[in-house]
Amino acid sequence: MNTPHACERCGRLLGDAVLTDICPACIARLGNASWMEESDDDILATVRPEPLRIRYFGDYELLEEIARGGMGVVFKARQISLNRIVAVKMIRGHVLASEADIRRFQTEAEAAASLQHPNIVAIHEVGEHEGQHYFSMDYLAGQSLAQLVREHPWPADRSAVCVKTIAEAIHYAHQRGVLHLDLKPSNVLIDGAGDPRITDFGLAKRLGGETGLTITGAVLGTPSYMSPEQAGGRRGEVSAASDVYSLGAILYELLAGRPPFQGETTLDTVKLVVETDPVSPRLLNPKAPRDLETICLKCLDKDSPRRYHSAQGLAEDLGRFLRHEPIQARPVTTPELLRRWCQRKPAVASLVAIALLLFVVGTAGVLWQWRRAVLNANEARQNAQEARQILYAADMKQAQQFVKDDNLADALKLLNKYRPKAGETTDLRGFEWRYLWQRCQGDTNDILPGVKEWVMWLEYSPDGNYLAASAKEGVLVFDVKSKSVVARLAEGSSPDGVPPCAIFTPGGRTLITASQGQVKFFETTHWTQQPMTLTNAAGPIAISRDGNALATMRPGPFEGWANATIWNLRTLEVSATLTNVAGPLVFSRDGQHLATY
Repeated sequence: MNTPHACERCGRLLGDAVLTDICPACIARLGNASWMEESDDDILATVRPEPLRIRYFGDYELLEEIARGGMGVVFKARQISLNRIVAVKMIRGHVLASEADIRRFQTEAEAAASLQHPNIVAIHEVGEHEGQHYFSMDYLAGQSLAQLVREHPWPADRSAVCVKTIAEAIHYAHQRGVLHLDLKPSNVLIDGAGDPRITDFGLAKRLGGETGLTITGAVLGTPSYMSPEQAGGRRGEVSAASDVYSLGAILYELLAGRPPFQGETTLDTVKLVVETDPVSPRLLNPKAPRDLETICLKCLDKDSPRRYHSAQGLAEDLGRFLRHEPIQARPVTTPELLRRWCQRKPAVASLVAIALLLFVVGTAGVLWQWRRAVLNANEARQNAQEARQILYAADMKQAQQFVKDDNLADALKLLNKYRPKAGETTDLRGFEWRYLWQRCQGDTNDILPGVKEWVMWLEYSPDGNYLAASAKEGVLVFDVKSKSVVARLAEGSSPDGVPPCAIFTPGGRTLITASQGQVKFFETTHWTQQPMTLTNAAGPIAISRDGNALATMRPGPFEGWANATIWNLRTLEVSATLTNVAGPLVFSRDGQHLATY
């Protein structure tokens, strides 16, 4: 007669007729579970097992259940022969366990048993009792890393020390040909001294070999911590860099208080792991140091060759951080992030590139049309200005003819046409206009008292308040309103008969005179001479519209011919010399050309 026993899942007492260790209700629920919708752990979370009654399992006295996962259950036990407390892990529902479940369980036991490291939970015994596969290991009374980090992020230095220790232990495992492939905070136990201890090698794989887990449809790792190559099912790409990725995920959670990727469902999380870059830990925890963030994101790179080449490389960089030395990892630049995004999403990147190209071409077309319109407008303004200048020259010639014919009324009508109106900035009037204007006022000697000889040169100040008259007797300056002489600034004609001349600068602050072979400068406030003089220079003279260049004449080697000199008024140095000229000097409007004959 069979002894009544309890269901391993829900703790219900089973009748004599039930030969399995699981009740029919739990068997039905397991048959309907899907890892994409309701995992085995989710089912177990709804079960409240009854307290374990003390029972014996071979050489072990099972004291209490301490952990339960998708494949196994872990008990706190006392090994009777050695009288020591250990942890015993065995397959749940061993009667229903498949060959793949047993192979996976054995792979974990063999992988962990081959590693003897202070930060890896040691395996004591691997065996089978009454068809139940099990292995015993160190019992740790502390909590897992997942339980400790659940409340809030860890300080930066503590996080770096913890992950550095785990990385060194994982590097030890890699050197002995073992990949963990399921590193996560719940698989890291904290012992009484506060040191991390790695456990649960259930997905372990031998480097260069095949993993023990080959069950179709099983979750090969925890999605929030698994590498993109694991999440994408690219088993051929799984390597030591996969464990480095998981170490980066653990460091991320220690810094930010949550895993790097966490979707609403398992499939959502897997998609995020494969396609999306993690949010910067500093956005979630501004206190996280930038160097530690850089180390973390290097581990989480989607492309495994860009991660640390080994867990030891990660541990060394964390050591540099803790010693306040420069780390080797470098932040990913924005262009590099864009390039990687384009590689992951080529279709979307192509559409964005086409849209950007269309935008650039459209913008270039608009700019070309705008430039063409501006050039056309400038050309139209230039043509209009040239037309005005041609018309001005024709009107001045006609006004001169009116003056000769004593038709002063028509001459004044033409001259008044070119007085600038309010708001106009262009003034076409030159010496010829002022000369004809004075001729239209009557006898020059009547208007300019004090001038005994015929006036040879007239020049109005830009504001129209003063008039400079050059005659054989010298240069006189008149106040236009009072018609009185306010200054006599130059001597009379030179011995060779060249009369003096004068010209105002465009700003009206200076009057320049040429007389007796010298050019002098007078300020127009008090009509005092400035301390600069040009020698070997005579009239006629001309000044550019910008006031930077002055042209003067001096006698040449032949009678009737002269030489023209262009001076830089800023430096009072000669800029150019023209030989064998005879006529007056005229600057172009832009000051780039000088005309004479």
